[in-house]
Amino acid sequence: MKEYTDSEILQSLKKRQSSVVRYLFNRYMPMIRLMVTQKGGTAEDAKDVFQDGLIIMLEKIDNYELVLRCKFKTFLYSICENLWKAVLAKRKAADNYKYQRTDADSIKDFTEVYDNELYQNIFEDVYETLDPVSRKILKLYWQDYSPKEIAVKLGYTYGYVRKKKCESQGELIKKLLEHPQYKLIRKTEEAIKNVVYG
Repeated sequence: MKEYTDSEILQSLKKRQSSVVRYLFNRYMPMIRLMVTQKGGTAEDAKDVFQDGLIIMLEKIDNYELVLRCKFKTFLYSICENLWKAVLAKRKAADNYKYQRTDADSIKDFTEVYDNELYQNIFEDVYETLDPVSRKILKLYWQDYSPKEIAVKLGYTYGYVRKKKCESQGELIKKLLEHPQYKLIRKTEEAIKNVVYG
C-alpha cells in the first residue's frame, strides 16, 4: 500500500482522489472503530463517524480553513471523537427529552412527571430555533431514515444531507446543553445523586 505524507493527503483530498480515501479508510478506520466501540458504539457507527469526519475535512480544505498544526492522523481522530461525543449526547438527549421511562412496579410521582415535561419543553424550544432544513433532516433521521433516503425524500444530494445532519446535530446539542433550564435540572439531579449515593 502506497504511503502518503500529510501534505500529499491534503492535496489528494482536494483533488477528490479515491485512492487516498481508500488509503485513509484502510489506515485509520481501525483506530476510529476501536474508539467508537470502546465508547458504546458499533462498527456501523464508526463508519458513519469516519465518513462525517472526512466530509468536515473536505469542507475545510475547500474553504482553505484547514491548517494542520499536528499530524493528520491526530486531527482526524480528534474530529471523529468529537463527532461521536455529539452522537452520544444526541442519543442521551433523545432518551431524556423524547421518551418517558415506564416502570410497571412503581407509580410515577409528581416530580418525575414534572421533570419529563420540562425536558420535553426544553427540547421543543431548542428544536424550533433550528432552521427549517435542519428540522426536516433531523426529524427524518430520528425516524430511522438513512441519509440516502432523506436525500431522495427532500431532493438534496447525499453529501449535503450527511453534512447538514452533522451540523444540525452539533447545533442542537450545543443549544440543549447551554439552555438555562437544562443546566438547572442537571445540577439538581447531580445534587440528588450525591445525596443518595454519597
